[in-house]
Amino acid sequence: MDEIKVSPDYNWFRSTVPLKRIIVDDDDSKVWSLYDAGPKSIRCPIILLPPVSGTAEVFFQQVLALTGWGYRVISLQYPVYWDLMEFCDGFRKLLDHLQLDKVHLFGASLGGFLAQKFAECTHKSPRVHSLILCNSFSDTSIFNQTWTANSFWLMPAFMLKKIVLGNFAKGPVDSKMADAIDFMVDRLESLNQSELASRLTLNCQNSYVEPHKIKDVAVTIIDIHLRQFHGTRYAAISPDMVTAEELEVQATHLSDEQ
Repeated sequence: MDEIKVSPDYNWFRSTVPLKRIIVDDDDSKVWSLYDAGPKSIRCPIILLPPVSGTAEVFFQQVLALTGWGYRVISLQYPVYWDLMEFCDGFRKLLDHLQLDKVHLFGASLGGFLAQKFAECTHKSPRVHSLILCNSFSDTSIFNQTWTANSFWLMPAFMLKKIVLGNFAKGPVDSKMADAIDFMVDRLESLNQSELASRLTLNCQNSYVEPHKIKDVAVTIIDIHLRQFHGTRYAAISPDMVTAEELEVQATHLSDEQ
């Protein structure tokens, strides 16, 4: 777990990019945490929305890379919201507070779903110029949890964490992936019961994205899955570019499935 937390890049990020806390709702307990890096003269930045287990720190490598190329990047951690429209209203207020009329949104998993819902919610007065979706979804019914969504608030934190951890990769993985998983587990441990319960509620309550309302938004979908084909005839990458370690991991996965 300490590999990423003690890395020079992470320490540089934490020491140079200040964490801001902003309240835009009447409820003072709803605090948005964010890292705003890059030139403030940019009025249409890219905003990063984390998955259920994520905090604003999980995108530190993307923030460092993109700001190094001259982009303005804002990595968010959203407060406790129990309803999608409540989230959208709070996010709109945050953009108003930051004086941003248009933004590019990158969202991972739940973050991608929330980005789509915000684009849908504001389609009559568009605030989203483009969407980048990583391992996300557009319909919560895929989780088969809509019937339990309203009970997450009753569950203790350890049970909620167990639900989230159940979605993490299992079995052998390469060292970089293992470090990333450990880092995400550490970030998950920093979330309290209300934060986890509310995120799982948003993730699973019965809802879907209405495609006709975001049809004019440029969308890029990132679905990371090609590595499972390394070492097979279905590989989309030259064998020369695949390490022996990756091939060994893939061989282990194949043997486990047989």
